[in-house]
Amino acid sequence: MKPASKRDLFKVIDISTKELHQRIDMHRYLMATILDQRVGDGTLKRLSLSPCSPVETRLREALSETIEVLEQTRKAFKSKRLEALRKRLTQVLTNSK
Repeated sequence: MKPASKRDLFKVIDISTKELHQRIDMHRYLMATILDQRVGDGTLKRLSLSPCSPVETRLREALSETIEVLEQTRKAFKSKRLEALRKRLTQVLTNSK
């Protein structure tokens, strides 16, 4: 396992920051809704109260790293199968967000 580079650390910090912002926005909306007494089943269903699990977060990170490695090595290994795999993984990661 290679040591983390500054770029890798910044990437993790960016991801963590985005997740924190999403949770803060969700909390702010929930509090405003409660204070306005507009809480109903429809409102609660729209809120995503279960954040990503640590396992899901690690899987997303692993997928992102795999895609990055495939992208970096695509000129060295001109393989249609690797290209198809890279595109499929990218699509899976994009669709899961």
